[in-house]
Amino acid sequence: MSVTIYHHPGCGTSRNTLAMIRNAGIEPTIIEYAKSPPSRAALIRMIADAGLSVRQALREKDTPYAELGLDNPDLSDDQLLDAMLAHPILINRPFVVTPLGTRLSRPSELVLEILPETHKGAFAKEDGEKVLDADGKRIV
Repeated sequence: MSVTIYHHPGCGTSRNTLAMIRNAGIEPTIIEYAKSPPSRAALIRMIADAGLSVRQALREKDTPYAELGLDNPDLSDDQLLDAMLAHPILINRPFVVTPLGTRLSRPSELVLEILPETHKGAFAKEDGEKVLDADGKRIV
């Protein structure tokens, strides 16, 4: 299965998402989007395919969001996209694209919605929170 993760290695949510993909027996294509941002068309497609608005795909924490005035509700989607492409750290993370769909995996378990049920046993996040049981089934 072809899986692409737009990853930020310094982000725990992104690391947990990557680990869940690997727990499903899949080695994804990893794109460190802060170094290699998606094209405008790819970003628009990911946001739309994930069922989000451009504003919902915008990251506020630990970014230049406030100093760029991106909280202004009058800004258009094009203006927000311009900011995201000029400052890729503003793209929320991690986006995951599979043949089963696209998700902004926040929380990281959302990635399970677009992965096959091929998990290799139990899985816990970095903080110890259990996500999958010994049979690879989601713990609710």
